[in-house]
Amino acid sequence: MNKGTVKFFNDSKGYGFIKDEESNKEYFVHVTGLIDEIKENDEVTYELQEGRKGLNAVNVKLA
Repeated sequence: MNKGTVKFFNDSKGYGFIKDEESNKEYFVHVTGLIDEIKENDEVTYELQEGRKGLNAVNVKLA
C-alpha cells in the first residue's frame, strides 16, 4: 500500500490527484477507484494500477 495526500479532488467531475508521500509523484484518481469519500488534504492509502494515461490510484481509502 502506498501513502499520500489528496492534492486536489473535484466532487462534481469525480476525479483528482494524490501526491505520494515518498516519491512526491502525483497520481490521477477517479471516483470509481475510491473506497472512502475523499477531499483535499486528506491522508490516504492506495494501490497503483496501469490506466490509459499512466498509473492511477485505486482502492483509495482514508489513512
